[in-house]
Amino acid sequence: MNDDVRNIVLGVIATAFSGGFGWFSRTYLWRRALRRKQAFFGLPTGSDCLFVVNRQMGGTDSSLHRNDAFALLEISSLIKDCGANVQIVTHDGARQGFGERAEFCVGGPSSNARTVAHLASMLPGVRVIFNSESVPDRGAITVGGETYRWVKGQVEYVLLARLTTGRGTRPVFLLSGQTAISNQAAARYLAKQHRALARTYGGDSFCVLLKVINSDAYGPDVTELVADVTRQARTPVAEAA
Repeated sequence: MNDDVRNIVLGVIATAFSGGFGWFSRTYLWRRALRRKQAFFGLPTGSDCLFVVNRQMGGTDSSLHRNDAFALLEISSLIKDCGANVQIVTHDGARQGFGERAEFCVGGPSSNARTVAHLASMLPGVRVIFNSESVPDRGAITVGGETYRWVKGQVEYVLLARLTTGRGTRPVFLLSGQTAISNQAAARYLAKQHRALARTYGGDSFCVLLKVINSDAYGPDVTELVADVTRQARTPVAEAA
């Protein structure tokens, strides 16, 4: 074997080795990222999860606001990436506890009865004015002694929470906004920031408050983190006072 042939053979071997190592590295990193994503959302491959949809705020029937439908699409993409299955139920048709399978509950207490139950049992430090009539401060969220008011089309707030009842149980993700567009903004924030949230909180419960800015002009795209209100939200108001 002359030098030219030897060099060609060595080059082919080096290329094959490099390509194989690169493929292995990419596959390993992809699988590790997937496992972390599945662990954060409580969605191992082939598992089932529950998506609880609300009704349109102020509506008299079970109609779903289009922005809440968009929130469903945002979250459905996450579920699909994890290789899990989803069951969609209406807020007044969900008759089960939590912890056995992951749950995504979308909508504030004015449009989602299950949100009311989750707030009462797991976030007792949160108060929301959800009178269906047009009253002052309708939709206002109070937590930690601060009140966050909704200014239509300009400022809207939404609570994004990951709630668990103990190690080994599946989480409930609660997206409780003052408007449908704030629900969608929370779903989009969760889709984009789940890696950062997982790094910060791991498998623990958390509750953060988000603000949607000038939705009349920007829709759900301009959203900022206001505060981590986990401690305040999980402390009953009487104890926090």
